[in-house]
Amino acid sequence: MSGTSNGEETPVAEFVDSWSDVSKHVVNSYVEANRAILAGMGLTSNKSERINAPVDELSYGSVGWSMERSVDTREELGVGEYVEFTKPLTDADVHAFAQASGDTNRLHLDDEFAANTRFGERIVHGTLVGGLISAALARLPGLTIYLSESLEFKGPARIGSVLTARCEIVEDLGQDRYRLTAEVTEADGTTLIDGEAVVLIDEQPQ
Repeated sequence: MSGTSNGEETPVAEFVDSWSDVSKHVVNSYVEANRAILAGMGLTSNKSERINAPVDELSYGSVGWSMERSVDTREELGVGEYVEFTKPLTDADVHAFAQASGDTNRLHLDDEFAANTRFGERIVHGTLVGGLISAALARLPGLTIYLSESLEFKGPARIGSVLTARCEIVEDLGQDRYRLTAEVTEADGTTLIDGEAVVLIDEQPQ
């Protein structure tokens, strides 16, 4: 029996209905989280969104990503050479990063909570924005190995914004090591991150 003689639901029936609603919410949350992770990794069900890598150093690329670099061989690297990487940071990216990193700060995931902060809306994780620098360095010719970095965060990144990371070699440290400036900017040129990185660039394995 799901109700009493007067038409009111019993506590048991109310509990079952409540449990059903919670279960549906949990299942939907897992589905959306998995979709977000796949989207963030470029592994969505729409295969047209995943494209061949523009250079040998990369496994693949994605629609909306672009890169530019001043030289195409490791032997040409030197002071003044640079690489740029541009991509939009989507809501799917933010949720995928939260799941992968464990950083579930409500500032990045909860609209109502974020609306009452100094930012007035959800923003992208700072570490995810900084990750664009790593993405740019991976597009230098050769096999790039990150040794160190120093970053200053100057402003928040809005979800959906298109950002560009630019790295330029400012010092050849010898033994295939280089010091580079590292910055992330918005489409209008506003700097969000300013810093530097030191990398080791090996030859690509055959």
